[in-house]
Parts: sequence; structure tokens; C-alpha cells
Amino acid sequence: MTGEQYEITFGTSRAVITQLGAGLRAFEVDGVPYVETFPKDAAKPPMGCGSVLVPWPNRVAGARWEFNGKPQYLEQTEPHLGNAIHGLVRFQPWRVVIRERTRITMAFDVTEQPGWPMPLHVGMRYTVGRRGLLVEHTVRNVGDQPVPFGVGAHPYPRAGLTPRDECELQLAAHTVLPLDPTTMAPSGAPTDVAGTPFDFRSPLPLAGVRLDTPFGDCRPAEDGLIHHRLTSPSGGVELWADPAFRWVQVFTPDTFPDPAGGTRSALAIEPMTCPPDALNSGIDLITVAPGESWSGRWGLTPLG
Repeated sequence: MTGEQYEITFGTSRAVITQLGAGLRAFEVDGVPYVETFPKDAAKPPMGCGSVLVPWPNRVAGARWEFNGKPQYLEQTEPHLGNAIHGLVRFQPWRVVIRERTRITMAFDVTEQPGWPMPLHVGMRYTVGRRGLLVEHTVRNVGDQPVPFGVGAHPYPRAGLTPRDECELQLAAHTVLPLDPTTMAPSGAPTDVAGTPFDFRSPLPLAGVRLDTPFGDCRPAEDGLIHHRLTSPSGGVELWADPAFRWVQVFTPDTFPDPAGGTRSALAIEPMTCPPDALNSGIDLITVAPGESWSGRWGLTPLG
């Protein structure tokens, strides 16, 4: 079960956050959904839906990495590929720090454990307001040595009631990272999207497109924020993020569980501060010294 369900509201906007993993289970405005949802009594969020990905997003290849020259062995949470996936907090019960009508602040303490030998304090704040949904991450080093980490999230945005294959996708990404299809771990350096099917810098139709793909070099617009958009003739949704979220994973499953008991197509747009396997490559890892904190924001804004 995903535990207690915490609803926050502003006018006709509503979001639901789960105790398990501090995940986003619902966000809607005027009754129109802008993320995929799942039943509150689900055993766990399907396909990572709404999950918080800390202290790394995506995969650690082979569930192995090094810290201060010593090998670390994480649990293989993706056993069929041999990887550790999506961090340490998404199946843990978080505690509520502050709960108000329009926002909720939650926290979790990552303790020293096999494969992760240093403690972190992790916080989440969700706020609904005029602009839509604001999501704020904080990570504080409560140990005695510098800690490298990454942060991500796993929302499945919706363009309201329009099916995915009737929508267009626009990304702020300028590179794509190749993956080994047998492990889904990086198999080379990022390459420019120009002239490839992965160039979503201008909106492209999603009909027939299948992705489980990390994109990089996400560049801020004039307002200093990164913008990704899912649009349809009847409206859409924008996922915006701070410049720290230079990476985004896009996933297009056709077997997302439908509350009615079937399956349907869905689209994950996952803002990430680093690429897959960053604990090994070191690319865009964040490092915080003892006693220091990091914070970053992203959000969802419905489009008319």
C-alpha cells in the first residue's frame, strides 16, 4: 500500500501525495488530470509513477560504484538487468513535517547501508497555486564527509484528457545519451540531437514514437528555467525545472495500468540532475560538504 494520502488544494487545483515515497499520485485542475494516477490502495506506484528519485535517478550499472576508492555494492532493484534503479527512498514511508491547505512538506533520513555508506536528510515540498504545481527538493549532508548524489522525479504528465499518441512533445534537450539495450546503461558519450529522430527542440507528434531515452544539455529559456511541453489541440501541460535539471528521461510505455483494469499508453517526463549511471561516470553529480544543503525545483503548469 502507498500509505496515507495527503491532499492539498488551491481553488479548483488539487494534488495528492503518498506517504510511501512522498510520491505524486494526482494533480488536476477543474477535475482535469495533468498527471497519470493509480489507485490509492495499489501495492506500489506502477512503473515508478510519481516517484522521488534520490540519491540517484535512473540506473547504477551492475549495482556497483566506488566511494572514496572503495567498491560499493547496492541491492539489484532491477534484477533482470542487474542494476540498482531510482535511488533509496521511493518505497520508504516519509514523515510529514508541515501540512497546510495548499502545501505539504515531508522528510526522510537516508541512513548508512550496504552500498550507500553516508547519511543524508532528504526533504520534499509540494505546493499548488495559480501557476499549477510546484515541487521542491532538498538534500542535506548530515555526515562527516562530502557526498555525491543526484536527484530526479518520475511524473507521467498528461495533456488533460487527450491520449498520448494525439499529442506533441517538445524538449529543451540538445543531446541524447546512447544506451546498451541489454542493460539500459550508457554505452557512449552524449550526441547532438540535430538531424536525428531525437530532436524534440521543436514540437513533434508522438504517434508511433517509442522512447526509454535519456536526453541531456537541457538549456534554460530567457526566464532562466528549463521547459518541456506536452501539447494537444485542446491544451497541454508544461514541465519546467531549475537549470540544475540538465537531464530528462522520456519513457513511453503502452502497458500503463488503467484504473478500470486494462492498460493504456502513457508518457513519463523525468527531470534529472544527472544522467543514468552518474555514480560511476561522475557526470553532473552534485556534491555537498558536511553540514551543507542543496535544493532544486520543478513544476507542472497546465496550458490552455
